[in-house]
Amino acid sequence: MDEGEKEFHLKWAALLKKLGEQFGEDLDYDGIIFLIGIQELGKGNLKLKKDQKLEVMHIAVCKLLSQYNYYRYIGNDEDGWPHYEPTEELPHLSSMQQHKLIKDAIVSYFSEEA
Repeated sequence: MDEGEKEFHLKWAALLKKLGEQFGEDLDYDGIIFLIGIQELGKGNLKLKKDQKLEVMHIAVCKLLSQYNYYRYIGNDEDGWPHYEPTEELPHLSSMQQHKLIKDAIVSYFSEEA
């Protein structure tokens, strides 16, 4: 493992610890994505249907990938849900590479908030 990977793993572990302390439970990868989506939706504590939960996670992924200019925020619809459009095609990545890209974006997202 090189220095960059070590540093990333330390940042990821610190983020998981911080979020666990803040929310009183351990959050996994999907839980963090859902949390980001809820935050970006900005509607507080909502009762969501299963398809709406997937939409919330989609909002998060678009927001995260907008950091790399793969998506661009275009505004909210009449119900207040944010929408994004693709700005460039995502490169072909393995599942593991996709996971790493999103985790990098998550770490960056929370470091920008601090």
